[in-house]
Amino acid sequence: MKKILFVCHGNICRSPMAEFVMKKLVKDAGRESEFLIESAATSTEEIGNDMHSGTKKKLTEMNIPFEKRCARRITAADYNNYDYLIGMDVENLYYMEREWDKDPDDKVKLLLTFAGKDRDIADPWYTGNFDKTYEDIIEGCREFLKKI
Repeated sequence: MKKILFVCHGNICRSPMAEFVMKKLVKDAGRESEFLIESAATSTEEIGNDMHSGTKKKLTEMNIPFEKRCARRITAADYNNYDYLIGMDVENLYYMEREWDKDPDDKVKLLLTFAGKDRDIADPWYTGNFDKTYEDIIEGCREFLKKI
């Protein structure tokens, strides 16, 4: 089983969007039993909170199922518990590598690198643009799934 943890700053916008997008993609591919897919934050600001309403609205608009969830922060144990630790931006990668001692097993990746792009997924908490965030996440997740 491949275990994936998507990570963003607060775990209420980008990483849960990626979590549920990826769950839908693997289900549609008939590979649901091959994966454990979850998400987490690098910060403690939103711990315990559900997804942002903009994330829920965009997932609903795109017919992507989701459930109520609580934001959580990454832990030291996550490094050994997951095969892929996927950040949404370089700041996420910085804090992830600090938590996991520089990523000795090369598990920490930026989502859009799977789509051949060396850039961040903008945080809709600040931009308000959940459409653009979704476009980047769906592209990154589709390419990631092709590669694993």
